[in-house]
Amino acid sequence: MTGEQRTTHFGYQTVDEDAKAGMVHGVFSRVASKYDIMNDLMSVGIHRLWKDAMMDWLAPRPGQRLLDVAGGTGDVAFRFLKRAPGATAMVCDMTESMLIEGQKRAEAEDMADRLSWQVGDAMELPFESNSFDVYTISFGIRNVTRVQDALAEAYRVLKPGGRLMVLEFSQLPNAAMQKAYDLYSFNVIPVMGQVVANDRDSYQYLVESIRKFPDQETFASMIRTAGFGLVKYRNLSMGIAALHSGWKI
Repeated sequence: MTGEQRTTHFGYQTVDEDAKAGMVHGVFSRVASKYDIMNDLMSVGIHRLWKDAMMDWLAPRPGQRLLDVAGGTGDVAFRFLKRAPGATAMVCDMTESMLIEGQKRAEAEDMADRLSWQVGDAMELPFESNSFDVYTISFGIRNVTRVQDALAEAYRVLKPGGRLMVLEFSQLPNAAMQKAYDLYSFNVIPVMGQVVANDRDSYQYLVESIRKFPDQETFASMIRTAGFGLVKYRNLSMGIAALHSGWKI
């Protein structure tokens, strides 16, 4: 034991590993009440198409049990349940205020008999092994302190034959397009966060966290390292976001 404190990134800052989860929790606690409207504004509504594309590839089946980690206000779980009669969904998020906002939505009331909400950490999920048919995480895994640990937990809680699907911001393959996207992200989104949510710093972090996340091939390799097979990815909007899929086989 060296006694040295391990560090990680919080956006472009270097922070102690032990501090990051609390900092991320603070970000999402502050933005929870404006989270859904900011998603629409930042992406001009395109995040809805990305989540629909996620469901198209996932092809939910009746009776499946979904775990949606970093599930926030329930967007993905609602979509899953609408497509899979008799299925159930567990929305897990480390930030209780996000879950509370989700439970206020009309869909949550309509689906209450098939939907559960649980505060929990992606790196140490409060669920038994081999419990779920499907594990999803959307725009959340880049905020996890140790991404590889979260992927290992996803593998653990999935049943044999279960499927992982990750929707996350990614990297554009063209340098000029990436530069244009960066100009928009860094100059518009934090200002939008200040005007709409009265919180520039949280949205500055969110923009920076996207740039720190691994590219598509690197992340696919991380999923394979966690034990998943048949790992594939699809770019969305030319790589602004990407879907990664893997199976516990």
